[in-house]
Amino acid sequence: TKILADLADKYGVKKFVMISTDKAVNPTNVMGCSKRICEIYVQSLNQHSDTQFVTTRFGNVLGSNGSVIPLFEKQIKAGGPVTVTHPDIIRFFMLIPEACALVLEAGTMGNEGEVFVFDMGQPVKIADLAKRLIQNSGRRDVKIEYTGLRDGEKLYEEVLFKGEEEVPTVHPKIHVAKVRQYEYEEVCKQFDELETLSRTSDDMSVVRKMKMIVPEFRSNNSKYETIDKELDILRKG
Repeated sequence: TKILADLADKYGVKKFVMISTDKAVNPTNVMGCSKRICEIYVQSLNQHSDTQFVTTRFGNVLGSNGSVIPLFEKQIKAGGPVTVTHPDIIRFFMLIPEACALVLEAGTMGNEGEVFVFDMGQPVKIADLAKRLIQNSGRRDVKIEYTGLRDGEKLYEEVLFKGEEEVPTVHPKIHVAKVRQYEYEEVCKQFDELETLSRTSDDMSVVRKMKMIVPEFRSNNSKYETIDKELDILRKG
């Protein structure tokens, strides 16, 4: 993301739309934190660039790569079981055409480094989604198996950090998140340190640095929880 954003700035691209995720809010895994770091970089770069950097933050897109529906359909076809991590896990979903339309709309209206959040409607229980797909398949012999939350997985996702506010736009499904501002020079310093650490292949050091950049990053069901305890002691001391 940094490479592409820097090239967009260098060659005078008019607008750059960064696709983020609800997993960037209060992240509990490396992927979500990496997306939040991307948000921070493009937003800070916007302060010093003629390119308009815009961020869109939303949930899961049905039918996209990695979507649960193709996996569930494959498991149902094989006779099961359909694997769900937790009976209470919920997620926001959006159809591909709707997601594309809202990204284009937000990209058109954005011009000041905004972070746009989309109205994702009501969250869906993954277990209910699995049950509906089994029912629609006509199969009666397929069972659901609960496998337990994976490393860094949350029961629910959010689109705003604590203290962030939503400001409405002319589009009823698109809002602007009033996010914390970061100084570009300080962000570049943090990125240089992170890049240097990434070349060491020391995942604990890399994740520690990510947590320092994004203090809201709290690991869940992961070996990186030990870093949270270390940083808590340092912050208190």
